[in-house]
Amino acid sequence: MREIIHLRSVADLYKLFNLGNSHHPLVAVLDFSKVSEQVEGNSKISTDFYSVMFKNYCKNNVKYGRKPIDFQDGNLICIAPNQTIEIDNEIEQHEKMMGWGLFFHPDLIRATSLNDKLKSHSFFHYEVSEALHLSDKEKTILFECVQKIQAELQENIDVHSQYIIVSTIELLLNYCSRFYGRQMITRSYTNKSIIAQIETVLNNYFSDSKLKEQGLPSVKFLADKVHLSPSYLSDLLKKETGKNAQEHIHFYLIEEAKRCLINTEKNINAIAYSLGFEYPQYFNKLFKQKTGKTPMEFRHGK
Repeated sequence: MREIIHLRSVADLYKLFNLGNSHHPLVAVLDFSKVSEQVEGNSKISTDFYSVMFKNYCKNNVKYGRKPIDFQDGNLICIAPNQTIEIDNEIEQHEKMMGWGLFFHPDLIRATSLNDKLKSHSFFHYEVSEALHLSDKEKTILFECVQKIQAELQENIDVHSQYIIVSTIELLLNYCSRFYGRQMITRSYTNKSIIAQIETVLNNYFSDSKLKEQGLPSVKFLADKVHLSPSYLSDLLKKETGKNAQEHIHFYLIEEAKRCLINTEKNINAIAYSLGFEYPQYFNKLFKQKTGKTPMEFRHGK
């Protein structure tokens, strides 16, 4: 049976790696090449804090979201609180591991502007197979941010400490957003294939009359069809088409609604039910929001 290790604080992280006392109760930077002891194999780790990790391993022994993490090329992964990493096989000796980790508790940013902005950083909910592949220049930029945070942690905590640390974390995460945007652009050919798959899935779903039986398809349903996380799929679609995954679902829904309104004698409530809506008023509201007209106005060409 796997051991589950839950880390509630930065102090727990330091204790796990036998690093003594942490410099700050809510944030830590670790140099993985200097970590003397690792977690034993067949363990699961979850935390109450955010983790941003850049690592190089000589062999693949870590899983995240049930998928192996290949750090050989120096990928970056970002993990939100209460997600789980699995440690499989024997852990490598620390001399074979390189990289850094930035860990910060939500309490650090709770009263700051970053607390709200963090919601826009959807890469914290990507699958590990969607990890960020960094160029040498990008590695340097992120490492410089981490070094600034580390240097600040070495100073005595004063009234400026939190602002400097949080603003540097925000800068680092903004760079991550930029680099993910670059990665999606460089993978444009693959992305177009994914978009074509999504269009096929939605076309089939709406044409096969699955709406009445199964209701509206969810973003997770679409993501599972193309083996991506819901957050990554939405960001990919937004980058390529200007519409996120939910907007794509709504587009096909409204098109089907228009077809029903023009080509059938069904009343509005019956159409709403056939499109998977439990409450017709929700259908009316969404249709008006997307078209500027009520279903009745559209049917009568007003």
